[in-house]
Amino acid sequence: MARDNFSNFDFDLNGKSPQQIAGGALLIFGLVVIAYVVWSAAYVVDAHEQAVVLRFGKYHTTAPPGLRFKLPGIDQRVLVDMSEKSMKLPWGYNERSNTDFPSEGSRSDDRSLILTGDLYAAVVEWNVFWRVTEPEKFIFSFNEQHVNRVLLAVARSTMHRIVGDYSADETLTVKREEIALQALSEMKDALVLYDAGIEITNLQLQRVTPPDSVKPSFDAVNASIQEKGQLVYEATRERNSILPMARAQADKLVREAEGYSSRRLSEAQGEISALLAKYESYKLAPEITRQRMYLETMERVFATAGRKLILDEQLKGLVPLMQIGQPAANP
Repeated sequence: MARDNFSNFDFDLNGKSPQQIAGGALLIFGLVVIAYVVWSAAYVVDAHEQAVVLRFGKYHTTAPPGLRFKLPGIDQRVLVDMSEKSMKLPWGYNERSNTDFPSEGSRSDDRSLILTGDLYAAVVEWNVFWRVTEPEKFIFSFNEQHVNRVLLAVARSTMHRIVGDYSADETLTVKREEIALQALSEMKDALVLYDAGIEITNLQLQRVTPPDSVKPSFDAVNASIQEKGQLVYEATRERNSILPMARAQADKLVREAEGYSSRRLSEAQGEISALLAKYESYKLAPEITRQRMYLETMERVFATAGRKLILDEQLKGLVPLMQIGQPAANP
């Protein structure tokens, strides 16, 4: 009975033959395969990324941002972040990925101490900014952990070497910008030797201070330096206010001296001319000239002598009526 029921079973489901069912299944399978192939081949590259396409494990091409396609099973795409990243040093904390971020207890000043050229120590903290420039070289050189370690080693060694060429006072005060520029240049040169497709874009010194044990003394020295600068500024301002007046007074005295010199010179030249004229007159008439000079001299003397009395040489007394100096007559 069962055999009869099986032999009478109808394979035509909903009026379709087995061939049609198999064709439909193959169509569905083909669509699934096509969808998988499309899904495997298509990928999206974000605006801050580039995709490195590897064909059989070897570099093939670099794809820019947008919707891209690759050969499934043959090509492999590696997305590389091209945006700028920063690393806080000397600890090596990457702000974007939090890589190698130490605990707060381990971020002590002892790790950030750098020996200066005069054998003092300074606490130096700085930021390094970097980015990938050639993704095809980068993926074959480093992974994210390795690049952080390389940058950390290069940055620390470079900063220790450069700070070692400057004194503690220069490092803490006037040479900060120079140290930062020199460190940036040397770090760029060091990464060129790796040929890893990355570059340092900027370096910023954040905190350059003395150790806590000597910070009060350093602050006292800075206060003294600032006081010295203030005193120098005040003295310079006072000098600038007094110096123009002194120069004006000196110029006035010089002009007065020059005027007096010219006046005395003119007077001397006039006296010389007068004497020369008298000398010429004297040569022409010596006696007359001598008599004239005598009279002129006596005139000047009498003009300053006050009251004058002129006596006759034959006068026997000042008062003629009084016979002074003669014997009295007998009565």
